[in-house]
Amino acid sequence: MLVLVALATLSFMANDGVTLRLRPQQDKTYTITSKANMMMMMEVQGMNMNQSQSIETRQSFTAKEVTDTESTIETQIEAMKLTISQMGMKLEYDSEHPEKTSPMLASQTKEIEKYLNKPETVKYDLMGNVIDSLGIQMSQLGAVINELPEEEVNVGSTWTLNKSQDMSGNALNAKYTYTVTAISKKSVDVSITGTVIGDSNDANGSYEGTASFNPQTGLVMNSSIKTNVSMTMSEQGMTFPVTMVGTTTIEVK
Repeated sequence: MLVLVALATLSFMANDGVTLRLRPQQDKTYTITSKANMMMMMEVQGMNMNQSQSIETRQSFTAKEVTDTESTIETQIEAMKLTISQMGMKLEYDSEHPEKTSPMLASQTKEIEKYLNKPETVKYDLMGNVIDSLGIQMSQLGAVINELPEEEVNVGSTWTLNKSQDMSGNALNAKYTYTVTAISKKSVDVSITGTVIGDSNDANGSYEGTASFNPQTGLVMNSSIKTNVSMTMSEQGMTFPVTMVGTTTIEVK
């Protein structure tokens, strides 16, 4: 019996392909929890300076309307935690306990709070492309709703995505390659590699990680991405090299 089950599983993984399409469950509310840890290493006037940063975010989104061609999603950032450590100081912010905010973060947290618990709407087509958006800020939706491949995928299939993003105020262009490593009735697992090039500042770097797509909804249910980016920054008339390494994890329930 165990041999038969194992053979059936191997047969499914080896032969059955999946066509990924964005079809979230109508009226269901999903929750995205994410955590990003980043270490920034700088050399300024011959001195080595390090800064670590951790951001935790909780975001909900609800599939308000799902048709044969598109999905209308309402989303909002519900909570955020920020921790910055530099030069022996630790600065903290927790949107659920704002009274504990470090005074030096007051201006940054005012900007963050403009977007908390403010519902915004975005429409996607079946392939995960944005049809209409009111300019969502600080959203994690782009990490769980990806542009999906046109073709059916099998173990070993690959597809690529090009994305632009902002990192510490610098515009970066990233190219991701997804490779299917396993397929089951519950998930399509992929490995992710990528390269990044900046519009300026001599930025370049790499991405590496894994993710799991839900084959019924087309949503990324979890992912873990490691980042390593080097660039040149200018501030107060000084130019200095910066290296940023970090990990971002995301889970959807």
